[in-house]
Amino acid sequence: MTRSKARPADDIGLDALEEALGHSFADRAHLRLALTHISSVTEVQGSRARVRSYQRLEFLGDHVLGLVVSDMLYRAYPHAEEGELSRRLADLVCEDACAEVARAMGLGPHLRLGAGEERSGGRDRSTILADVAEAVLAAVYLDAGFPAAEALIERFWRPRLATPGSSARDPKTALQEWAQGRGLPPPHYRLVDRSGPDHNPEFRIAVEVPGYEPVEATGTSKQNAQKTAAAAFLERVTS
Repeated sequence: MTRSKARPADDIGLDALEEALGHSFADRAHLRLALTHISSVTEVQGSRARVRSYQRLEFLGDHVLGLVVSDMLYRAYPHAEEGELSRRLADLVCEDACAEVARAMGLGPHLRLGAGEERSGGRDRSTILADVAEAVLAAVYLDAGFPAAEALIERFWRPRLATPGSSARDPKTALQEWAQGRGLPPPHYRLVDRSGPDHNPEFRIAVEVPGYEPVEATGTSKQNAQKTAAAAFLERVTS
């Protein structure tokens, strides 16, 4: 009697994930790597930990995502000018949007995290989920080529094109337009502090507009902290 080949322990539960993604991997090593956070390999891989985590895949996935979404927007909005297309693109590929997609894919439970990251809630941290969404996209691209990656993006990002408010200005854009409308210089964002480990940093950013008190906010990336600070500034001056 022929015995089935034992499957790697890491493959437990990946059948369901592949079904959610709509892609069956020819080589699951790509998928496993895409789910591997640096905190789970630092201790055992030393200086080469970064290449044993999803970080290289994230780099690739970010560019594939940008190309496909740009093409989708170009075709969906034939009369939109460059500025509008750029704003829509930023909304669709930003950290928050990618983290929402990661949750829709169900990536959190499958992440490979170090003990500290696990205890601190890394499975639902937006900055990690956003990175993993891009890494999984790159894994699909490497596994089956551009059409498969494009299909994945169509499945999870296209519905967001028609979501009300998806083209709304982000807080930084809104604040810049508020300042311009009053004849003020563009807002200045200043890094006040950076804390935490490399794989889970926290940034404190101050936004400054001449004639107004600065407003500070924190975030897991400079961009997020800037957006939060801009939103807080607008709330203060318009309330």
